[in-house]
Amino acid sequence: MKRLVVVAAAVAVVVSGTVAAGSPAERADARAGAPAAGPGIAWRDCPGLMTGRAECAQIEVPLDHRKPHGKKIHVGISIYRATDRANYKGVLLTNPGGVSASGLLNSMAMHNWLAGRGFPELAAQYDMIGMDPRGVETLDFNPIAEEPGPPIEGDTDPVLSCDKGHKKPPLPDYTPSSAAEERAWIARSKKYADDCAKKYGWLLPHMGTVDHAHDIDVVRRALGVEKINYYGFSHATHLGAAYATLFPNRIDRMIWDGVSDPRTLGYKAMLEQSRLIERNIGFWYEWAAKWDSVYRLGKTRREVEATYWRVRDQLKKQPIQGRYGPDELDDYVLNTGMSTTVWVENTQALADWVHKQDATWLLDNMHPGADDSPFAVRNAADAVDTRWPRDWKTWHDDAVRMHEKGYRSITWSNVWHHAPIAFWPVRGGSSPLELKDRGLPGFLLIHGSLDGVFPVEGAFAMHRRFPSSRLLLEVGGKSHANSLNGNKCVDGVVAAYLGDGTLPGNRPGADAGCEADPAINDPDPNATEPETTRATSAARTPR
Repeated sequence: MKRLVVVAAAVAVVVSGTVAAGSPAERADARAGAPAAGPGIAWRDCPGLMTGRAECAQIEVPLDHRKPHGKKIHVGISIYRATDRANYKGVLLTNPGGVSASGLLNSMAMHNWLAGRGFPELAAQYDMIGMDPRGVETLDFNPIAEEPGPPIEGDTDPVLSCDKGHKKPPLPDYTPSSAAEERAWIARSKKYADDCAKKYGWLLPHMGTVDHAHDIDVVRRALGVEKINYYGFSHATHLGAAYATLFPNRIDRMIWDGVSDPRTLGYKAMLEQSRLIERNIGFWYEWAAKWDSVYRLGKTRREVEATYWRVRDQLKKQPIQGRYGPDELDDYVLNTGMSTTVWVENTQALADWVHKQDATWLLDNMHPGADDSPFAVRNAADAVDTRWPRDWKTWHDDAVRMHEKGYRSITWSNVWHHAPIAFWPVRGGSSPLELKDRGLPGFLLIHGSLDGVFPVEGAFAMHRRFPSSRLLLEVGGKSHANSLNGNKCVDGVVAAYLGDGTLPGNRPGADAGCEADPAINDPDPNATEPETTRATSAARTPR
């Protein structure tokens, strides 16, 4: 904590002294002859997106990019076309959360985020591109709430889904209170890995981040453009780093928001994430105690925490309607450690149950089995990218040690979220991609100093790894991947860069800073939450 405070204090809060990454005139000349996106693509109406403007298509990519003429698979893309062709800036490919995140809806979502934050002219100048990575099941889209819904039949083929019943409630308790409960989860995890091997053994060796990065370049070529712009949130920052490393000459502008730590990947990253989210769930406990007059969950952090664990114990003994138990509560409250934008709704949902035995909101937000595809793809990519322990004793000992140190909230749930890798048929990490700057143009990194998913030190490490980047620190920011979410300072830097290439000047450490917006970072439950804030947090996929 002291280190974070020191880092934040050293950053200038006012963004000034900016320089352009290539003059606006030079960039305008380069784009003057830019073709309309998708000249050779068979576009059609998007299934489930229910808009008059978004179009979708299926793109063929090699299963193994080392064998471009071999077996083919397919990924799905969408486009929300630029309407201001006179000031056209190119295609902007967006990803809400890395290789396992359904991104088809992001073409429309990115346009709406920019326009909703006061930059409609800028939103009209890009062809917004959404993409479902290989293996990822397409999610439906609610045009009113702007939130992802249940799976639909999309263009990704095949969809990597190994066992939709793997997370079907009631589940064994994430946090085992006996050896029998732990063995139940081990057996469940091994079965999942075995099912993946039986169904998709031919696909699993080709599910790494490098494979996904090559897919992006196939999409770029299909769109008929020499360069792409890229906006990635959370794990998509790692995907963006891989693409930039492999194809540095195909990048125009890039924004990585919620920056992954290049020093700590795979198993070690899992352990680090459990520590960070535990800290940020503590921030939520403190906030709920502050608003005890509204929620009556406890007047101190310890009292609120005790309330949560008391409810959790009750749900273990008697799940709500036989299907909402301690694990479902853990999954729901997990988001409070990732984003302050869910604090009001999540706390009210817990209070409704505590005081009125009303589980309406809790039950309405369950999607058992709907996330099997991203779960499978995430495990498949992690298994290929890095080496994970194959002896269960390592997993067990580390989880027990962390739990005993007080990291109780998600240590075990995070273990089970990744446990199939211990039994995965593919052993990866033999030759991991070294992320590095190979002559990239200037681009933007954004990170909250109190981010609960990736450590702020990792953002500085990525900044050093890519010297052409400029790091904008949201000082005191607790929400992960928080740009275009209402902080006018942060959003202004994003708009300036996407508009004419303006970036913060190069300084030691972070290049610029923006104070966290109190209305987002410390929400008032009596205030009306903007619809766009909920949409932004819902469509980004940290885990």
